[in-house]
Amino acid sequence: MIVALYEQPGLTRWMVGGTMEQRRTELLELHKLLPRQRGEVVADPLAAGGRTGRTPRPVTAQRVLVVERSAKDAEALVCALRRQGCSVQSVTTGGEALQSYGDVDLVLIDLELPDLDGLEVCRGIRSTCDVPVIIVTARGSELDRVLGLQAGADDYLVKPYGFRELMARVEAVMRRSQTQEPLIRSISHGPLRIDADTRKVTLHDRRIELTRKEFDLLYLLASEPDTVIPRKRLIHQVWGDSWSRRTVDTHVSSLRNKLGNRNWVVTVRGVGFSFGRGD
Repeated sequence: MIVALYEQPGLTRWMVGGTMEQRRTELLELHKLLPRQRGEVVADPLAAGGRTGRTPRPVTAQRVLVVERSAKDAEALVCALRRQGCSVQSVTTGGEALQSYGDVDLVLIDLELPDLDGLEVCRGIRSTCDVPVIIVTARGSELDRVLGLQAGADDYLVKPYGFRELMARVEAVMRRSQTQEPLIRSISHGPLRIDADTRKVTLHDRRIELTRKEFDLLYLLASEPDTVIPRKRLIHQVWGDSWSRRTVDTHVSSLRNKLGNRNWVVTVRGVGFSFGRGD
């Protein structure tokens, strides 16, 4: 749940989630910072009705994708972001996220998703796109944070958190993203060259004609050459909800035939696929 706990010009405090006692403690700490006016003293801002509908200053991200399995948390976060002037899309699964991130400015993602682990979704997004990603999750251990950042997240925030803090982190991430070099859209591995902008593949300077899904499959694997990509993530990212096991195997077989070597796409039994070197 997201609530506007207290508002005064230049000093607004929000909180995402948390118990009533946590919100009360947050407000009491904030109250120490508030200037006294006309001798007024409020012993407990929450009891005094310290809530308003006003919002902090707008964030720089205009299109936000919220990936959250909890309908209640998602609804609250979406409403708060829309008050900031953001256009917000909300999805509940990793598969939907992998099909929806292409035209947004920012992704806010929980790690606890019903179909894919959020870390796999982060890796999938980062393999093809440099859109900023902030993990917002209940997983709060040091290892979880490290794994999240290694998976490609730009920041990591543990629930419950203050909405004001989230907005500050969003603005910091968006500032950093504006100064980053654009993601390399052309991949070369020996004689194999893959251009994401023109969707052309050449091998030994010879054009290889691929279908849309064959190209997406090859580009995804080549983007993470030292990683075994689980079959489940590959299915969701390339095919979305329209797929079958035979569909995947057929495309892999066709891709190998067109490249003339089975070793460009390596099957890791029981796990998924990885990009080979054509050796």
